[in-house]
Amino acid sequence: MILRVFAFLVALLMPGALMAQAASPVDAARAAARQIEDAAVALQEADGTRDRVRALTQTVRAYEAGLAAMRDGLRRASLREAQLAAHLRAREQDIGALLGALQGIAVAPAPVLMLHPDGPLGSARSGMILSEIVPVLDARAEALRRDLDEVHTLRLLQQSAAQTLADGLAGVQQARTELSQAVADRTDLPRRFTQDPVRTAILISSTETLDAFASGLGQIALDGDIGPAPSAVDLDKGNLPLPALGVVIRRAGEKDAAGIARKGILLATRPRALVTAPSAATIRYMGPLLDFGNVVILEPEPETLLVFSGLDQVFGEVGEVVAKGAPVGLMGGADPELGEIVSTSGEGTGTERSETLYIEVREGKGPVDPETWFKTDKDG
Repeated sequence: MILRVFAFLVALLMPGALMAQAASPVDAARAAARQIEDAAVALQEADGTRDRVRALTQTVRAYEAGLAAMRDGLRRASLREAQLAAHLRAREQDIGALLGALQGIAVAPAPVLMLHPDGPLGSARSGMILSEIVPVLDARAEALRRDLDEVHTLRLLQQSAAQTLADGLAGVQQARTELSQAVADRTDLPRRFTQDPVRTAILISSTETLDAFASGLGQIALDGDIGPAPSAVDLDKGNLPLPALGVVIRRAGEKDAAGIARKGILLATRPRALVTAPSAATIRYMGPLLDFGNVVILEPEPETLLVFSGLDQVFGEVGEVVAKGAPVGLMGGADPELGEIVSTSGEGTGTERSETLYIEVREGKGPVDPETWFKTDKDG
């Protein structure tokens, strides 16, 4: 009987030990809060920076990364809290037995604990067994205390995260506004050529598809004041960063819901995500096109075009040479309300990435798989 009780108490100890091995989401959420705080400092310091566009671009990206990490941290915290709550509910009887045993040991006088109906030999045996059981009871009680403390910490974290998220959302909106103004005020970019609006208008009116427009654009000779081409020192084919923070939801050649397969990839982003140049490049086209929304076409090297469509706002002028990481636009949509973020933080459904950026790469006269240029999670 005593051995069965001992095994039961050991079983009580095991779940807490196993669950304690899981990585804590609290640290992730706190690290995200620090990212948002650092971005706020960077926003304040951007005013005195010589290259304000670059500073603000980095600030917007820092805010985006921090907010994304905070959303993920809150989701993990919510899942962890639910896991702990379910675990505690499922073991209510075991916990009650544990607390009863501990309470009984605590209130029983020491002389009574030493008495046994079988005399001194029985008392000695009971003492030996008790000396083995008590550490197990203490360990299980400590595991229970840690679980309860973690639930309390997780709830406090979710309560305090509301203000952090509010500050982050306000900060990224301000940074985007200031970035738009800084790009408009920029006058120091090298210019490779001056756009011919007539020829561009004719090309737009004579094409019906993005493919036809990009093909025609590639055939338009660059004349006028030809400046130096962008440096290809950072053109690491196969390792270019994606132009926006997001997830690839459709790869080249995969059919969409309408059964149409396209030559490019589709990137799901959050609303108002910043779009940047993956490498130094010449802006060949920037503006609305057909029903693709705003389109940006960059030329990182002769006979190579990077096509991004689906933007809401674009930065820069045709003919300018932009550096790697330079902002070229923003995605559409609206930042979610604070309550929406908090209420859906535990779902992890991916619906927060409501905007889509189409990415196409053209070499020579035709498109190629963008994943031969961009670094993506090909196995994801």
